[in-house]
Amino acid sequence: MRDGPSRPARMDVRVTGDDLRTRTARERTQFRLLVMSGGFCALFGAVALKLAAATVIMPMAPEQRQIAPQVPPIPRSDPKGMLAGDFALPQVHRASVTDRNGQVLAISLPVAQVYANPQEMIDAQDTARKLRSVLPSLNEAELIRRLSTQKQFVYLARDISPMQEVAINNLGIPGIYFEPGERRHYPLGRVAAHILGAVDIDDHGVAGIERSMEKRLDSDRTPLRLSLDVRIQAVVRDELAAAKDLFQAIGACAIVMDVNTGEIIAMVSLPDYDANDFGRADPDTRFNRAVTGMYEPGSTFKLQTAAMALQLGVAHPWDRFSSIPIHIGRFTIADMKSDHFAPWLTLNEVMAYSSNPAAAHMALDVGAQRQQAWLRDMGFFAPVPIELPEAGRPIVPHVWGISTVMTVGFGHGVAEPPLAIVRGTAATVNGGILLHPTLMARDGAQPDDTAQLTPAAAEGAAPTLTPAVLTTPAAAETADAAAMPGAKRVISPETSALLRRILRLDVTKGTGKTAESPGYFVGGKTGTAEKIGPHGGYLKHVNIAAFTSIFPMNAPRYAVYVMLDSPKATPQTHGWTTAAWNAAPTVSKIVTRVAPMLGLFPNTTNPQAVDDAMAIPLEPAVPRGYRPLGPGNDPGDPRNQPKAPAREAAHTAAAQSPRARLHAARAEQTAQQRPVHQEIRG
Repeated sequence: MRDGPSRPARMDVRVTGDDLRTRTARERTQFRLLVMSGGFCALFGAVALKLAAATVIMPMAPEQRQIAPQVPPIPRSDPKGMLAGDFALPQVHRASVTDRNGQVLAISLPVAQVYANPQEMIDAQDTARKLRSVLPSLNEAELIRRLSTQKQFVYLARDISPMQEVAINNLGIPGIYFEPGERRHYPLGRVAAHILGAVDIDDHGVAGIERSMEKRLDSDRTPLRLSLDVRIQAVVRDELAAAKDLFQAIGACAIVMDVNTGEIIAMVSLPDYDANDFGRADPDTRFNRAVTGMYEPGSTFKLQTAAMALQLGVAHPWDRFSSIPIHIGRFTIADMKSDHFAPWLTLNEVMAYSSNPAAAHMALDVGAQRQQAWLRDMGFFAPVPIELPEAGRPIVPHVWGISTVMTVGFGHGVAEPPLAIVRGTAATVNGGILLHPTLMARDGAQPDDTAQLTPAAAEGAAPTLTPAVLTTPAAAETADAAAMPGAKRVISPETSALLRRILRLDVTKGTGKTAESPGYFVGGKTGTAEKIGPHGGYLKHVNIAAFTSIFPMNAPRYAVYVMLDSPKATPQTHGWTTAAWNAAPTVSKIVTRVAPMLGLFPNTTNPQAVDDAMAIPLEPAVPRGYRPLGPGNDPGDPRNQPKAPAREAAHTAAAQSPRARLHAARAEQTAQQRPVHQEIRG
């Protein structure tokens, strides 16, 4: 056979060609797949980037229609609390209540009421067991009884939280339904509880601001802004509670008010209660002593006696009044046995030393009709106009005889709420404007951020003891006060300027020395009244101790009032229970702590200059040409009475002054009966 190339060799060549074509096709396919993979990677990368931007880098808030109705708006960052006063939930209708700085005092939270249709129940026992797993406070036996009735509607639970609502809904129990509602919550508990009041189960106000501002809170969801400052409120409560505990008083109250706007910055009544537990609070704790309690004002009322005597021109600072005890019927008007006053005291001394007989003589010189007209004009015969339905009506005598004139002159025989005393005190120092106290924040009436107590106001406004008694002080504050709603002038600016100096004198040289707060120039008046017992008589050694004050006296801004009900003596008070030993020191502590919060800082550079500008002597010199009241010129002086029979003296005194009629009546009563003496303390 002939050798030659084998057949299989040519076949290998053909196979190799097919393989190349296959490889070429495969490579093309792989390239296409690679391109497609790259495209998909780019697409998914773009989607991932977009998702990252939308959810992590620059998240977008969901549209309102995408949010369930019970979910509140997403809050914005508010590190300075600028939006606190605008906080409101969309599913509640009652507006929140805030203090003047936007701190929330009352807010309505979304809740739900759970009810059932027993006709749709499959297994009452199983339903009760499941409900108790979410609401452990429910009584299982009572639930079974309700769910087993033939009714079509029964309440199972009220005021459950949204989380509990979701948990019950997830149980999938047929026949269980929900009713949306809201519950009032007071985040600060006891703070301002007497002012805020409360609401009932149907969210209607039953006390305090919740009741008086019912229509406003239900019609306008904008937060209601009060004049209160919770910082000041907390400090005042802290100091008042400490004083109440220290002196073992059964009750106490304190008020801080802007004397130029009438805004109540703080109002505390102790004992108090948690506003969230109004229904379970004891009646005594719900009693607002600042506006509902009626107390004899004691010697704090001598400020009104001096103010009306000066304003009416009946008396002047240099006039003298007898401090000798006055006997009328079975009563004796006298000072405390420890007081050793001179027989005659100037008006300034009467205020500084707080003499009862001298104040009674001053009131007699004014007379019954003018005294009543003055007190009525100052608002002491009507409830204080304040946004609290608990404001009570003062207790005043129906018959206004000579004895009433005298006792009212030093703060006995009438009963007033503490806020009325604060209101009257403010009118004597703010230029003579009687304001309507308010719990509503006035626009543009907030204090400055910082202020220095300089002598400028005092030096520019210091009145002189001229025959006209006064000169005009700076009028800016008076103009601001006169522009307030409901304000009216009751005292001239000149008399007001003089009263500032007299009130400052009571702290520098009188009974109110313990109220001093260095650099703040506090002025005020002490008042201690015997408490009236359940049967109408006075209780010996059971007092109402109060101090009404203003600071700073060179430019009055705030009134501070403290009252302690039935304080006890302590070793530090040396057995005394009078206001100078308990209420006045409490005022000093309050002023020292709250003044910087109110933007007022003490004058530590030239305080003596301020005091010198405001100084007024205890015994002012008598201007030339004036014959002052006093020894030899006082119809009330017993030594000037004619030595005639008692009944003849009474007859001849008919045309004389009230003092003369008083002493004539005394003589007649002495001739008829022997009086039983009872000391009435101021």
